[in-house]
Amino acid sequence: MSRPLHPALPVFLVDDEPQILLGFSTTLRTAGISHILTIGDSREVMPLLEKKDAAVIVLDLSMPHVSGHELLAEISREFPHVPVVIVTATDDIETAVACMKGGAFDYLVKPVEMNRFLSSIKKALELSDLRQEVSSLKRHLLADQLEPVPAFSSIITNSKKMRSLLHYVEAIAGSRQPVLITGETGVGKELIARSIHELSGRKGQFIAVNIAGLDDTMFSDTLFGHKRGAYTGAEREREGLIAQAAGGTLFLDEIGDLHEASQVKLLRLLQDQKFFPLGSDTPRNSDARVIVATNQDIQHLMKGDRFRKDLYYRLCAHQVHVPPLRERIEDIPLLLNHFLDEATISFQKKKPSYPEELVTLLSTYHFPGNIRELQAMVFDAVAQHTRGILSMASFKNVIGNEHNNSHPVSFASRQEAGTLHCTFTRFPTLKETEEHFIDEALKLSHGNQGAAAFLLGITRQALNKRLTRKKKEPSSGDTGS
Repeated sequence: MSRPLHPALPVFLVDDEPQILLGFSTTLRTAGISHILTIGDSREVMPLLEKKDAAVIVLDLSMPHVSGHELLAEISREFPHVPVVIVTATDDIETAVACMKGGAFDYLVKPVEMNRFLSSIKKALELSDLRQEVSSLKRHLLADQLEPVPAFSSIITNSKKMRSLLHYVEAIAGSRQPVLITGETGVGKELIARSIHELSGRKGQFIAVNIAGLDDTMFSDTLFGHKRGAYTGAEREREGLIAQAAGGTLFLDEIGDLHEASQVKLLRLLQDQKFFPLGSDTPRNSDARVIVATNQDIQHLMKGDRFRKDLYYRLCAHQVHVPPLRERIEDIPLLLNHFLDEATISFQKKKPSYPEELVTLLSTYHFPGNIRELQAMVFDAVAQHTRGILSMASFKNVIGNEHNNSHPVSFASRQEAGTLHCTFTRFPTLKETEEHFIDEALKLSHGNQGAAAFLLGITRQALNKRLTRKKKEPSSGDTGS
């Protein structure tokens, strides 16, 4: 497997003046950029780059031993993907032009205004992130097979769609940018968020919070914390979840339910990487990476003015859509066995075998609750199991009740499932309709008559009788009747 993404590549500060190095590193740390490597001897730069990559190099021009001009030329030749910001006392237009032509990302003159310095470094970091992501994405998407990765150990899949998704997750894991995860209830959005965190190599914690139902005050208190006396009952200072996620990842689930006032606060956090605890006038820096998830259609919410467009565009720097279980039915046997293992351990029972017909039956079901629903179905079946082969009764009860309230199968999502108006050029007879749906049920159940009978709401014997009768009947090409 290709080498993992660096968790957050260091910023190299190269200058022969210790006080300059101290000032720059303090400024960066205050802004939440903590992965810094200070280098006082310019001769150490190239050997260090051979051993470890850099996100950005801040380089002085006038240094003993190896000048900044020489270093810039070497870095541009050997490591062209690393942005170099020149910070020097040489205020000369010809030198500045020469440096930019030589590959420098920016040219700053000492004494540099700190906001200008920070702005340049942040832009260079964004460029570095983008280059890493494009390079990593190429590597991962060109590989069809997904090699074992510890971060994906909790994701059970053999689906091509899921493999592509996980390749993408690997590619974006090292980015500092937010991630928006979408998908129906129960598809495993939090598992994807945890995988991104683990792959990122961030040393801080993964902090998850469901923000559905939080009003603006509760949202602010939960995320930002409060000072003592901030409001009635605030008898002691409380650290918010953003502070707890320092150096790590903050996962906000159900982002589609966020109140408008809270959306503004989250937007400011993402823009400025600063927040104010309740009752405090002093801002605090945040270096937590933000990942959000929702089962709602954000585009629809924006059209109804229930979700801010500027917040959406901040959040969707990377977007991951987790497909529903009905679009990855090849995973059903794997998940079934996985949940059987879990359930038998939980109930301290011997793992039962199950009829092949069960997989076929589950494959025809649309699973509105997705993987979480399948897990509940398996645990319920194992809880009722006593001996022999696992009974299909509890599965049929759940699927049958759902069929009574909705269409049993989303035909539009399956290419092999036809429709009556495409099959017939006229209004079909009852006999033709019956034969059509029997054929479709057999297609969806891959020829399994038991599962097909269940879909049709008849017994297996009744289906067998109809199929036998159909065989005996003359074909449509016969002239006799």
